Amino acid sequence: MTAEDTEFVWSALGGDPALVSRISNVVRGGVLEARLPVRELARACVGACALAGAELGARRAGLPDVPEVRVDDGAVATAFVSERHLLVDGRAPVNFAPLSRFWRAADGWVRTHANYPHHRARLLSALGLPGDASVDTVAGRLAERSAVDVEDTVCGAGGLAFALRTAKEWAAHEQGAAVARRPLLSRERIGDAPVRALAPLAGDPLLPAAGVRVLDLTRVIAGPVATRTLALLGADVLRVDSPRLPELPDQHADTGFGKRSASLDLGLAGDREAFEELLAGADVVVTGYRPGALDRFGLTPEGLAERHPGLVVAQLSAWGGYGPWAERRGFDSLVQVATGIAETEGSAERPGALPAQALDHGTGYLLAAAVLRSLTEQSEKGGTRLVRLALAQTAAWLVGGLDVSVSQASAPYEADAWLTETDSELGRLRYARPPVSFAGGPDDWARPPVPLGADSARWS
Repeated sequence: MTAEDTEFVWSALGGDPALVSRISNVVRGGVLEARLPVRELARACVGACALAGAELGARRAGLPDVPEVRVDDGAVATAFVSERHLLVDGRAPVNFAPLSRFWRAADGWVRTHANYPHHRARLLSALGLPGDASVDTVAGRLAERSAVDVEDTVCGAGGLAFALRTAKEWAAHEQGAAVARRPLLSRERIGDAPVRALAPLAGDPLLPAAGVRVLDLTRVIAGPVATRTLALLGADVLRVDSPRLPELPDQHADTGFGKRSASLDLGLAGDREAFEELLAGADVVVTGYRPGALDRFGLTPEGLAERHPGLVVAQLSAWGGYGPWAERRGFDSLVQVATGIAETEGSAERPGALPAQALDHGTGYLLAAAVLRSLTEQSEKGGTRLVRLALAQTAAWLVGGLDVSVSQASAPYEADAWLTETDSELGRLRYARPPVSFAGGPDDWARPPVPLGADSARWS
């Protein structure tokens, strides 16, 4: 991790530049190796998140100095592929479905995402294929069409397919240009509210977010990683899902540590009333759905600020809530394809991929850091706060903004050192330990994950 990278992230978060000196790094060889500076991105995101937690913890505990932050490459690299390390009763999860992959198009490559049944159905319908179409049948259909034509057709039908682009082609694209004009993340004060008076902290470990209620309306990886991190730091995190949307159980398990999980159908009057009660008691609302998808439920930042002054509203999207792709769905693997990352990491024969879903994990830690910094700012100046992040903005930083430097490894890397096990309602779990670490802080989650929807929709 270079000082410049961390200073850049910490500045984007509005932090005091002098605090960056509190971060130290344990460098290990053979971690997150790639052509692009994935190691540097991972170190900077985790380091900034840990520093934001240490800063808030020091303020609440009345400490004279912000605790020292230690970023260990081994912990970071293991956590950035946590979904691959998870075992449930010895069984490894399947992270990608057969139709989630690269395909040859008539003029290049296209990548699809069909892990969820509704995305698979939309993909096949857009291609004019039956619901039981085989991989070979899909390959034959895609080989007949241009990559951009597939992208437009499938995305237009609400599915997920993106053409492989070079970084230069992405920069020339209207969405790529819109992303390039944006900062790594945005922070706004969107309403007035009194200074937030969080209770003083005492005890061991130091839990900066203790007593903070986080309403988690996120899915897949980036958003759940952010809220998993807030749970590590003591927040009462309640994830709420719709019973109408399927979720991958293993993915939910990997990102569910420290949280509770409830199910509400906002189309039903009773569930909507319960949801409004949750909103009234929340301190932080984190959303990770496609921009605009939750607006009909009054979950716009402006609506939340008016009804619940003093909230921290954190929004995450794939492409950003602007430009021609503002309403498009997206996932890490697809953002890699569209922004030139897959082409850079590939070969003449085939596109490649980063060694981790680093856009998801990196953005997740940035999102958690932005929430923690917002809580610190509210303790000084009050206000309703809004933070916005997008996987495409993190990708832009990875491709063009990070400082690549050669750092000498000081220790070997073995993933097993950062894996542990616990019993849970889901079975015996092997999982990656959290990489966020500061002196006196927690080293593991207080509780294992629970089955999707297992808890009541109320604050504990």
